[in-house]
Amino acid sequence: MAFFEFLMTEILSIPSILVGLMVLIGLLALKSNISKIFSGTLKSIIGFIILGAGANVLIGSLDSLGGIIMDAFNIQGVVPNNEAIVALAQQTLGQETALIMGFGFIANILFARFTPMKYIFLTGHHTFYMAALLSAVLGTSGLNGFMVVLIGSLILGFVMVLMPAIAQPFMRQVTGGDDIAMGHFGTIGYVSAGYVGKWFGNKEKSTEDIKISDSWSFLRDSLVATALTMIVIFGFLVLVAGPEVVATYAGDQNYVMFAIMQGITFAAGVSIILAGVRMILNEIVPAFRGIAEKLVPGAKPALDVPVVFPFAPTAVLIGFIASFVGGLISMALLGIFSLALIIPGLVPHFFTGAGAGVFGNATGGRKGAAIGGFVNGVLISFLPAFLLPVLGNLGFQSTTFGDSDFGVIGIIIGLIVDLFN
Repeated sequence: MAFFEFLMTEILSIPSILVGLMVLIGLLALKSNISKIFSGTLKSIIGFIILGAGANVLIGSLDSLGGIIMDAFNIQGVVPNNEAIVALAQQTLGQETALIMGFGFIANILFARFTPMKYIFLTGHHTFYMAALLSAVLGTSGLNGFMVVLIGSLILGFVMVLMPAIAQPFMRQVTGGDDIAMGHFGTIGYVSAGYVGKWFGNKEKSTEDIKISDSWSFLRDSLVATALTMIVIFGFLVLVAGPEVVATYAGDQNYVMFAIMQGITFAAGVSIILAGVRMILNEIVPAFRGIAEKLVPGAKPALDVPVVFPFAPTAVLIGFIASFVGGLISMALLGIFSLALIIPGLVPHFFTGAGAGVFGNATGGRKGAAIGGFVNGVLISFLPAFLLPVLGNLGFQSTTFGDSDFGVIGIIIGLIVDLFN
């Protein structure tokens, strides 16, 4: 039991290792030579570590910005953060979470093998987060340990094929192919962005085709545009907050220089993520032919949301900003409706907002990216507020699950449990 828990929580919950194992299995199934097996497996792991390193750079920058906003405006409430709520859940639900994750992954393979939804969900940390959500929601229903694990595993395995299947029509428009799928539990937000982009936008007017005069030609470089945009945002907020508030985060550094460097750091994080994504795609798509041919015919890898960032880098930035604006407006509305005050977390707003921007751009161009990002921001503000009562004791913490699918699935399961109780 201890070994199984170690396998689930310490090995298969690490995205780089999980993807490396899938590439290894795929290359073995293709009967590749030893050199290709070794290099492909190692490069896929390195690619995910690079992606994770870029994400950590971004998170460090955004956490500072979020802290400055909360301190400057004295905002108190619930800040959605998947890592924080899962850490709290593990204190009482660690064993159930590990078992649901392990058996859920087996259920994922079986659902992919015997249903038309041929997706292998490879975002290990999100699988772990969903397992924690399921153990919490089912645990509050009065079910015993065995039933919690059994029902939770089946639900987890099913959503690991369902969510990529729902997103795939839009993924084809984003990537221009059918080789990869979306493996991130912000899918409801991405699909909503795709639909509103289709309804209100024009995909012929892509964010990537924005016309810029020659005197501003440097803005055609998405990395430069990202850095300058974030410098402006950081600069405005630190000037509003003042040097005393910013000093908590900047230390001895001048607060204006702190803003400039954080904007540049953010852009560096985006660049690192894109490099990691390119390396992963180069290795995992060919290797998955082996899995598709031998284990799950027609299988597609469902990968983390940054996999779509290279397809529309400008939409990434537009979606993030629009999502954050949606979160700010929603925060005001939550107070009016006397719901739990959900403070916009910049990390979930960046990653899911960026993904929503890319999906919205694929179906509705610039308007789609902006409106899609905004809708995502509203969703990841209201859904966590409605989810809190379903989480039992975890609902009384100062944090909760941040991405849209956690809210939708948790609320649905909570309603079903209430019917049976």
